[in-house]
Amino acid sequence: MDTEAGLGSPPHVPGTERPVPEAEPGLVARWQAGGGQLVELLSQVRERIGGVAAFRLGPNPTVLVTDPGAVQHVLARHPDRYVKRSHRARLLVGDGVLSATGEAWQRQRRLLQSQFTGTGMRRYDRRITEAARTTAERWESYARTGQTFDVGQEMHRFALDAIWRSLTGHSLDDGTERELAAVSAVGAALPTLPADVTDAEAAVAADLARIDAVALRAIEAARGGEAGPDGPGLLHILIDAGTERPEYTDRLIRDELVTLLAAGHETTATTLTWLHLLLDRHPTAREQALAAGEAGSAQRREAIRALVHETLRLYPSAWVLPRHAAEDDTLAGYTVKAGTDVLVCPYLTHRDPELWPDPEHFDPRRFTAPGGRPTHPGAYFPFGIGPRACLGLQFALRESTVLLEHLLPAHTPAFAATPARARYGITVRPDGPSPATLKPPLA
Repeated sequence: MDTEAGLGSPPHVPGTERPVPEAEPGLVARWQAGGGQLVELLSQVRERIGGVAAFRLGPNPTVLVTDPGAVQHVLARHPDRYVKRSHRARLLVGDGVLSATGEAWQRQRRLLQSQFTGTGMRRYDRRITEAARTTAERWESYARTGQTFDVGQEMHRFALDAIWRSLTGHSLDDGTERELAAVSAVGAALPTLPADVTDAEAAVAADLARIDAVALRAIEAARGGEAGPDGPGLLHILIDAGTERPEYTDRLIRDELVTLLAAGHETTATTLTWLHLLLDRHPTAREQALAAGEAGSAQRREAIRALVHETLRLYPSAWVLPRHAAEDDTLAGYTVKAGTDVLVCPYLTHRDPELWPDPEHFDPRRFTAPGGRPTHPGAYFPFGIGPRACLGLQFALRESTVLLEHLLPAHTPAFAATPARARYGITVRPDGPSPATLKPPLA
């Protein structure tokens, strides 16, 4: 079951390579004529062909990868053969670690790695907790007054506050929050911007200017020795790096700051929004998590984290991971030629019924019950796997769990309306607002 070739596939025998099975051209043509979302085409390709499948959207072949063994081969075992090219978010994040490649990426990742694991993470615990308490206090006010609020906006505000405190040492003020809304605006626009870089920049020039202004003020304040109540933040580490490493210019510091802001709040906010929407449809999952243990206990924390993991299974932080074959390779017994575009799709792997029984059903017990989830590392990878896996995995899980420990025992959102569908851009987002009021606390 856990062979590299994937679920149920025989081991590869050298000399038996064969072309990747390709979807019929009519399938792609019908999809193009219907104007559907890319996920719909990928779903049909996966259903008809399997976990390694080819199709053509243009002159170059594209290979879809959802088989766990093939996922691990591409992302973890041979990242040198399957490389990232220019990232769609480069317009926003510049040369930050998300879009950097080669030696520059290795240097930047080494600097940031220690900040998001072990001791580094403990530096941010208090800041995350304060952001969660601030959100909980706002929700207490909503409960008292009966005010309608948007759950998605609240989750964005919390996640942005948590990363801003961790970067600068300061809580998020209303003015900075308004200006940083431009980060989400540019991120949401990226999939629809013109292909020409100049035209794309012009389309979002005003938002980019707002982002640059906020970043410049924060850099100047940190360089001037200004630190928040919890001491220096991650931005100060970037500035200190600039005194010893000439590549850390003000522009690169800006790019890393914006990268951490964008990646550090957008995905977490989206996950938390989906989680509240899922709990609205599956209230027993919330009750089971709270019944798992007393407040502050390891048992309750584990149950709450399982809620997050099951949400990430259904709506992974990055639903598709593009790669480019830099050289000829054999993938799960198939020949992949250099120049092939490769789409690794956690969204479809996580919904494969051969891996996840009843995959469309929201069931957090998959992550607490023995044998509840597949053991293959390529079967569950909402933050990617391998050397380019998301740096902020532990940060995201920590802030999500802390916030839910504050909110779930006290409040249940009653939604006035819920989004009817998902929007597949860089992330999978609810396609619409999520207005709600708060029900009284549980007895």
